[in-house]
Order: sequence, then C-alpha cells, then structure tokens
Amino acid sequence: MSIDKITTHLFSLQDISYKEFNSKLIPSVNKDDVIGVRIPELRRYAKELKGTSESTEFLNSLPHKYTEEYNLHALLLEYIKSYGDTINALNKFLPYVDNWATCDIMSMKVFKKHLDILPEQLDIWLNSPHTYTIRFAIKMYMTYYLDEGFNSEYMKKIAGVRSDEYYVNMMIAWYFATALAKQYDSAIKLLENKELPVWVHNKTIQKAVESYRITAKQKEYLKSLKIKN
Repeated sequence: MSIDKITTHLFSLQDISYKEFNSKLIPSVNKDDVIGVRIPELRRYAKELKGTSESTEFLNSLPHKYTEEYNLHALLLEYIKSYGDTINALNKFLPYVDNWATCDIMSMKVFKKHLDILPEQLDIWLNSPHTYTIRFAIKMYMTYYLDEGFNSEYMKKIAGVRSDEYYVNMMIAWYFATALAKQYDSAIKLLENKELPVWVHNKTIQKAVESYRITAKQKEYLKSLKIKN
C-alpha cells in the first residue's frame, strides 16, 4: 500500500539524535511514536508527494501512528488550492493533532485570499473542546490579523478565551506578546485593564520583555504591570 511506502520512506529519513532531541520538546507524545525526521526533510518529501494518488490516499488514512506522519499530513494540507476543501480537510485533521509542533507547523497559503471570511471559521475552532484546534485558531489570528487586517474586536475574542490547557494559554501569551510588538496601543489597554487570566497576563509580559521588537521604555512599563501572585 502507498501508506506503508510513505511510512517506510519516513524511516529512511530517520535521525536518531534528532528523535532524542525532539521527543523532549513534545512531552504530550509517546517517544515510541516519534521517528525523528527533521522538518526540512519533511517539507521536501511533502513537495514530492503533493498532487499524487499516494498523497490523496495518505490524507484519507487518518488516524496515523507516528508524529512525522501527522507532520507530513499537515504539510500536505498546505498544497490544497480550494479554501472550502482546505477547511474540510482541517476539520478532519485537527481533532487528531496531539502536540504543539504539529499544530504550529501548519501555514495555509490559501487563507491569504480569504481573510474576509476566515474569522467565521476561526471562531468555530476557538470554541472547540480540543486543545490544538483552539491553539491553531489563535495562531491563525496572530498570523493574519495583527498587521493590515487588524481588528481590535479579534483581539478581544482572544482575550476572552479561557482554558486550563497549558498549550492554549501559551499560545494566547504568544499572541499578545506579538500584538504588543505590532499593535501596542490596543494590546496594552487589555493588560492595563487586567482582561487576561493572571498566568497569561504575566507570561505575555515575560515574552514581550524578551522580544527585540519591544522598546526599552515599553519593557519597563510592561514590567510595572506584572501581577503578583
């Protein structure tokens, strides 16, 4: 079967030292389910597979076993040209994502052409019970709506997300640290008004203070906004 050939090829790209290193970065995944293939190798392989019958069969073979199979799946989704088909494929795929790395690797090029309607779908994902579906939605808001497409209402939506999940809260903090770099005047108001959960609030400040895109003066002010536990 094509799927078996794909898995065999992934093992031919295995780097044991990278497997050991990468396994430590994704603690939510069983180490035995990590092959150890570097991302550039996965991207090259996805480019080779795109548009083939093997790719189609693979994308229809959920669930997968190995993390690299999920990563390859995520990279292949980037080549879908139709917005509707991309959304349908993501709706099938996202519930199976079980780690931040697979979630964050995805960058749907087709989204750039549909920024006017994308928030409707992102809001559905924001309300998902699944950790990495929520994380993916926040990442898309961060990627596409903190520059020309900025809307303060989107920022308020992210501020309103409440979760006990570490990887959701880390993404919210990442979003707001990026927002402080790109839309400082809007983002700082949310911190001044303490509209974020305490942990997210303080983590946002920490990440922003570490950023080279935040001025020294802004960093000093941000430090003064830290909430003492």
